[in-house]
Amino acid sequence: MSSEHTARPATDHGPRATDNQIDVAAGLIFRNGRLLITQRPADGHLAGLWEFPGGKREPGESFETCLIRELREELDVEVEIQDLIESIDHDYPEKSVHLRFFRCRLTQGEPKTIGCPDLRWIQHQELTDFDFPAADAVLIENLQARPDLWASPSLGEWGMSE
Repeated sequence: MSSEHTARPATDHGPRATDNQIDVAAGLIFRNGRLLITQRPADGHLAGLWEFPGGKREPGESFETCLIRELREELDVEVEIQDLIESIDHDYPEKSVHLRFFRCRLTQGEPKTIGCPDLRWIQHQELTDFDFPAADAVLIENLQARPDLWASPSLGEWGMSE
């Protein structure tokens, strides 16, 4: 069940990003009871914090297409987009972000640290051990309350070799 905060369907192109508003697509990739998180680069906005992999949506790009592109560029993986889990609008002093978090299934590749300094596969109880951006707070609460999301099949059960 999605706890989406907006009425806009997941397949539309959404609001257009402006200089002060950024549209972001992020992936929730579960494997063997663990969730993939990545660390933000030290030289950018929210430096060093942990996040769910993804990135900024380009003009005319759907959120789903954005996420597939970003995960390919930053982690060298291919994914299948599944459910929209959360849609959040958050205002930082310097900008506003509209985030859409999608559950994804790895279909090819093992995540690599191409566009991030570090990545981790974490367990449910480890969510609070990492510092995430303020915009992710609602999602973190929902992930803690939804153990069903963490009970995903392994890659092998999806037809991929481990």
